[in-house]
Amino acid sequence: MPRANRHFLPDHVWHITHRCHESSFLLKFSIDRSTWVRWLFEAKKRYGLEVLNYAITSNHIHLMVYGGKDREVIPKSVQLVAGRTAQTYNRRKKRNGAFWEDRYHATAIDTEEHLIRCLLYIDLNMVRAGAVNHPGNWRHCGYHELMNPPKRYRIIARERLRELLGVNENFNNIYEEWVRKAIVAGSAKQTFWSKSVAVGSRDYVSRVKGNLGLQGSGRNVRSLKTENLYILKDPDESYNSVFRPENALLRHKNSLFWEVYP
Repeated sequence: MPRANRHFLPDHVWHITHRCHESSFLLKFSIDRSTWVRWLFEAKKRYGLEVLNYAITSNHIHLMVYGGKDREVIPKSVQLVAGRTAQTYNRRKKRNGAFWEDRYHATAIDTEEHLIRCLLYIDLNMVRAGAVNHPGNWRHCGYHELMNPPKRYRIIARERLRELLGVNENFNNIYEEWVRKAIVAGSAKQTFWSKSVAVGSRDYVSRVKGNLGLQGSGRNVRSLKTENLYILKDPDESYNSVFRPENALLRHKNSLFWEVYP
């Protein structure tokens, strides 16, 4: 799956997902989810990561960020958070071996309606899983800070989010109403938010494809009529052993191993 630094475009919103190794439930304990959040705050301080939302489940994480001009901010931040979380867990459990899948996935997200839908998709993750009936009942997600920003140790760039959403006043009431309607409507798991290269309007997705240059070649713009949106997908065929320019970064020598911590 693509890394954010492979498909980086400046001034875009990215939905990042990262799964535990073999989808194991390595984040099932609250202490480890709290560790991940603590290091996310550190990534914000250290690298200036602009976090828009997040959610931590028992075997994967969702993270929505705004990527500015520096292409290194996102990969360095994810490496820091994932690496320190794994290191802390393995030390406590006296465990060796991989904690995460070796690659995280980054999807470029359009603004306005599409951004709203992705925000709700992240916050309602554990509602869909049946663990809680409202995101306010799941401690480890951005919903709490969106509704009640702390005076200290803030993680979410709330002003940036409001700017992207075009919501200047009554943000809490508006967002809570969006959450309520989404819960009432219900929804199945929508994997395109996590497995596409880009999601949004046709113009947006086509523009992302064009801006990716060679990295966009071979990727298809598809319409999801039932969802009233477009997605940019990776090629259907798997990468093979012939490393052409568009997948050269998959060479073994370019692999990133989480055992190497910053």
